[in-house]
Amino acid sequence: MTQAPRMGPGIHPGDVMDWYDTWPAPVVIVSDGPYGLGSYPGDPPTVENLAEWYVPHLVKWSEKATPQTTLWFWNSELGWATVHPALAAHGWKYRSCHVWDKGLEHVAGNANTRTLRKFPVVTEVCVQYVKEPDFGANGHRMTMQDWLRSEWTRTKLPFNQANIACQVKNAATRKYLTADHMWYYPPVDAFVKLADYANKYGDPAGVPYFSLDGNRPIPPDDWVKMRAKFHCEVGINNVWREPPVRNGERVKTNGENVHLNQKPLRLLEISIRASSDQGDVIWEPFGGLCSVAIASHHLGRPCYSAEIIPKFYEAAVRRLAAAALEG
Repeated sequence: MTQAPRMGPGIHPGDVMDWYDTWPAPVVIVSDGPYGLGSYPGDPPTVENLAEWYVPHLVKWSEKATPQTTLWFWNSELGWATVHPALAAHGWKYRSCHVWDKGLEHVAGNANTRTLRKFPVVTEVCVQYVKEPDFGANGHRMTMQDWLRSEWTRTKLPFNQANIACQVKNAATRKYLTADHMWYYPPVDAFVKLADYANKYGDPAGVPYFSLDGNRPIPPDDWVKMRAKFHCEVGINNVWREPPVRNGERVKTNGENVHLNQKPLRLLEISIRASSDQGDVIWEPFGGLCSVAIASHHLGRPCYSAEIIPKFYEAAVRRLAAAALEG
């Protein structure tokens, strides 16, 4: 593979596989790649080999992601179902499926149900995944939940003493050290209390506890970075009712739509705001018209986009330039 020159945020031409290694680690990846519907140049006609198509990208996403990274995977329902096993196999943990309901105007009498033998489809999905950290113990990889419980077990302290450490009646044992599905991520203050207590009162032979480097417990600033960011806005749920892009937002040339699957900026901004802060790096591997780059610009996030089809790339560059002039 030819190494692409290192470039800053913006829209990069050509195959994104030539760019991944030049981009800084992402806090957010928004994937709006092939659906297996044959709906635009380069989109496979069926989902049969869709997972195989995505695998080289999944490898790079997993390699460059951190525990703070959220992946928003856009696709059709069938396309997502086909690719999900590959996503899981490469370390991406399913969080939630969001349904874009485009409304009946998306159909506007263009679905021949007698021929198709199904109800008109007015939805796409945007599925949220996170890249959970792996913790090592005795040569084995484990989840954060298992690691926390394992570290406390190593102290040889009773589990109920975790409540004393966190100065709560029962929450520490029941939430942070439980082995069941009711587990909760310990906030920074709770993690620091658990680590301090374990290292002060635990079996001296096992010190340090709650450490990744064998020298000291994980520092508070590093513990914060051990899970993906998420900010829940009031009134937002997993059904996104938004009409197809139209009017001034729709990119056209000579009166014709440039890209048939242009995403609404409002929906992209919802996902970016939910999973990042200002200044965080956003990736848009399959740019199209680079709506993610536009949304990121509006929100003060540097975005690295790539687009392989020249006419889409050229339209996206013009679009981002216009957005930059608008401020």
